[in-house]
Amino acid sequence: MMNTFGHIFRLTSFGESHGKGIGGVVDGMPAGVEIDVDFIQQELGRRRPGQSAIVTPRQESDRVEFLSGIYDGRSTGTPIGFVVYNENQHSSDYENLKNTYRPSHADFTYAQKYGLRDHRGGGRSSARETVARCVAGALAKLALKKLSVEVVAFTSQVGHIVLPGDYTCYDLSKTETNMVRCPDAEVAEKMIALIEEVRAAGDTVGGVISGVIRHVPAGLGEPVFGKLHADLGAAMLGINAVKGFEYGMGFEGVQYRGSQMNDVFVAKEGRISTLTNHSGGIQGGISNGEDICFRVAFKPVATLLQDIPTVDGDGNPIMLKARGRHDPCVLPRAVPVVEAMAAMVILDHYLLNKTKHI
Repeated sequence: MMNTFGHIFRLTSFGESHGKGIGGVVDGMPAGVEIDVDFIQQELGRRRPGQSAIVTPRQESDRVEFLSGIYDGRSTGTPIGFVVYNENQHSSDYENLKNTYRPSHADFTYAQKYGLRDHRGGGRSSARETVARCVAGALAKLALKKLSVEVVAFTSQVGHIVLPGDYTCYDLSKTETNMVRCPDAEVAEKMIALIEEVRAAGDTVGGVISGVIRHVPAGLGEPVFGKLHADLGAAMLGINAVKGFEYGMGFEGVQYRGSQMNDVFVAKEGRISTLTNHSGGIQGGISNGEDICFRVAFKPVATLLQDIPTVDGDGNPIMLKARGRHDPCVLPRAVPVVEAMAAMVILDHYLLNKTKHI
């Protein structure tokens, strides 16, 4: 189960950064869902390396090949197998890392856990593994489309540059109009300039991706273990470089009083809703029908294109000069990954909820 995510809608992924390819098996996909391969390919394109001047220049077409579970353009309800072949590995760029531990990478911990590691691009610990998540997330989005559930994410902070206000202040359809995936063009330009600045210095920068899930039916999630926000948090914290997750008011809410934070219920047009949404669409671990809003913090990429001190596998101090092709900031390419994980969690809990009404 270490490479499997989900309860009913489940993804089991496989592959390494410099192996033959990345792939997966999706179990639990509802039967009869129209499989829009162009849409799935579009989602992969949003994650694809080499798509702009502020991401890694590694060139991969990331064409997905489906192996099973689809017939006549629709899901059959059986496992959906797929693979995306690697095409542009430069494994020689990593030869100097064969017996070296990069600071803040998984090199040391993988060696301690397994006794060996694939040093080429990080092997299984590479963010290239998220290719499989984007395919599975796209399948989940296609299923959720039948329920009118919408999953959207965007870059809301890069370094010290913060998009003011929350998602309700912006037209999120503009997120894809710039290469940093921020819905405000002016703020996006500042973010891009900062990324270019740190890249020129051989450095990296982190930030925050905000997400919103609309039209989620009330009642999804479990009351004790398996709370909806706990599974969302686990999904986000399982993404490479993620260091924090919060939903609703999150950490900011600690400075307010209960009288300021309570979401008052009202009845309007035959539906019970809340005047505010400090809870972020989840109360008691269960969705309440309001928008589910959350934020995910990403650290600066650990690989720096400058001299950094470290040790080799024998503990000898050395000076490391990293080579290869790396992102100065993961956020632009992480936006579709955040959406994919959120979509998988919501569909999984929708299917779990259905089992309780049989």
